[in-house]
This record gives sequence, structure tokens and C-alpha cells, in this order.
Amino acid sequence: MAERPAPPGFVAEPDRLSEAARAAYDEDRAELGYVMNATRLWAHDADSLDDIFAVLGRLTERAGLTDRDRGLLIAATASTLGDSVCSFAWGSRLAEVASPELSAAVLEGRDDGLDERERALVGWARRVARDPNAVTEDDVERLRDVGYDDGQIHAVTTFVALRLAFSTVNDALGAQPDRQLVEQAPAAVRSAVAYGRPVATDLSTS
Repeated sequence: MAERPAPPGFVAEPDRLSEAARAAYDEDRAELGYVMNATRLWAHDADSLDDIFAVLGRLTERAGLTDRDRGLLIAATASTLGDSVCSFAWGSRLAEVASPELSAAVLEGRDDGLDERERALVGWARRVARDPNAVTEDDVERLRDVGYDDGQIHAVTTFVALRLAFSTVNDALGAQPDRQLVEQAPAAVRSAVAYGRPVATDLSTS
């Protein structure tokens, strides 16, 4: 009998995978060559994971976010929360569409290399992630000043909130950054992510 893989966090994978979970595993294998710890954790409710990402896709369209914008928002959100899983994943993605140095700056809470609109986006994500009750109307006005209308501001805020929810589940249930993911990340990103759950010691399951 094959040895059961180590749990992806504080809870084990379900004994039986749903159709949605199997599809998520297959997608990870096709794209990455292994199944991410976060995917294995969400196998308990892969339908909800699909729903979350479907809503995030709609919000991306509503807000008019580019791939670079998404990377900026998620890197800023995850690093402010202290989520190492999404920081490594999206820090690497942001490095691809921008640069490793810019990605590292965002992960470290700096705005180096960002234009005015991007600084407004990153600042908004950090404020929402850090303390939404401390947000003021002046903070909202800053987004209007760089061209976002109220519908887009609502979409960006909901996008950040859903990413926070996703990260919170992963972090609370002990998901660790996959070793493969970290080893493939740019050196600047690896150096910047000095917070959150430690890197998994074993290779993630294939």
C-alpha cells in the first residue's frame, strides 16, 4: 500500500476527492508538476474554492485590473497579513510581469518603481488588510484621483477582501509554502518573504 502523503497543514486531505478537487489537482499537475499544499487543503471544499476564484475573476474585469495590477494587489495584501504562501506565489508572478526587485519592494512594504496609480492601489490594499475601520474618505478619494470610479473601488475592495479570506483559511489551517514554489522563486522574492508559515521541508506531492 502506498504511503499516504504528509498532510498539507493541520488537517489531512479528505479520504475521497470530489470531482472539483480532482480537477484542481489535475490543473496544478499540468501547470506546476505537483499539487500545491493550499490546493490539497481546499480539497475539503473545492467547489467553494472554484466559487471564490470565479468571483475574483469577475471582480478583476469589473475593476479593469491588469495582470500586473493583480500581482500588486495580492502581494501587498498577503505581505500585510503576513501570509507567506500567497507572498511566494504572487511575488513570483509579479516578478514575471514586472521585475524581481519591484516585487520584493512591494512584499517589504515599499513603493519603489510604482507609478502614482499603482501606489494608490497598493496603499489601498495595505489599509484594507491592516485595519479596514481606520480607512477614511480621503483614502477612497485617492483612488478616485487616479481614475477609479466608485464601482471599480467597490470591486477592488471586494477583491482584496476575498484574497484576505483565502489567505486566512490557509494560514489558520497551517498551509506551508511548497518547497518547489520557493526554490523556483527569484532570490529577491525569497529574501523579502521573512514572515508567515515556514517553507515545507518536503517536496509537495505530485
